[in-house]
Amino acid sequence: MRRRLRLLLAATAVAALPLGTAAAEPAAVRVIAQNLAYTWGVGFLPDGSALVTERNSARVLSIKGTAVSTAATIPGVRPGGEGGLLGIAVSPNYASDGWIFVYYTSASDNRIARFKLGQAPQPIVTGIPKANIHNGGRLAFGPDGHLYAGTGDAANTANSQNPNSLGGKILRMTLDGKPAPGNPSGTLVYTLGHRNVQGLAWDSRGRMFASELGQNRQDELNQIVAGSNYGWPTCEGRCNDTRFRNPLLTWTTAEASPSGIAVYNNNVYVTALRGQRLWKVPLTDSGVGNPTALYQGTYGRLRDAAVAPDRTLWVLTSNGPSGVAGGDKVLSTDG
Repeated sequence: MRRRLRLLLAATAVAALPLGTAAAEPAAVRVIAQNLAYTWGVGFLPDGSALVTERNSARVLSIKGTAVSTAATIPGVRPGGEGGLLGIAVSPNYASDGWIFVYYTSASDNRIARFKLGQAPQPIVTGIPKANIHNGGRLAFGPDGHLYAGTGDAANTANSQNPNSLGGKILRMTLDGKPAPGNPSGTLVYTLGHRNVQGLAWDSRGRMFASELGQNRQDELNQIVAGSNYGWPTCEGRCNDTRFRNPLLTWTTAEASPSGIAVYNNNVYVTALRGQRLWKVPLTDSGVGNPTALYQGTYGRLRDAAVAPDRTLWVLTSNGPSGVAGGDKVLSTDG
């Protein structure tokens, strides 16, 4: 299904940035799958097919072309509030090891497990704090071949600055869940001082970016540097405290409430939940340029973005089965 959609001009909350720039009409959007419920994350297999998680059903869906089936149902998932079956990542060595990684909420914690299709998952990281809100959940493999995870503070702000807590952090690990070589403190913790990280991506230069949900004022797009402290709960958005690293870009929570992100054609695409739009943020040598808003209100809440093997941009919605006509959808665009 193809539709032509207008590009809408939007403003950001960063005083140093002007209003969002105008751009040509974006490419047509294709509906890959619909009538889903609370899609959360997507990963791709070497054959080009996709694996998509549903938060509440604990299902991992297989999408081949436009055919949708259940590839796995993860046992032990306890959905509730923002928790459930969340992120997914496919091993960069999948052709030889067959590993798929998922992040999910259990009865006692958030955890990361790995599994092979047709086999039971094996937890590799446990003890990530859980709550009804702020469970984080994004998984992504970096260009270094290590697995990264974004976690939330689990509604306890003290977790974010506590180096012994896995909450409010970005974690970096080996494929068996051990601290990756070179981690700043020798633990799983790669960066700290986060509120709720739900987007992770890298550009062609190896720069790492993460989206973070703010509380009442400012959501963030950050450049991630090993060992850095991003300030929560002392700072929401930018602040004049040299202990903390400031974000590249902020929005009001009404404009964004960001989740998954993807780097595509030298732009960071940031999905917005409350903002119900897709932010296109140009990358520059020194950081980012002026953002523009795409598809504002057209598809409701947007949860994840990812670059598919065919070099199209996939976007997942998060409205629930009755939130919009056709339920939740997997969309594809040429950007």
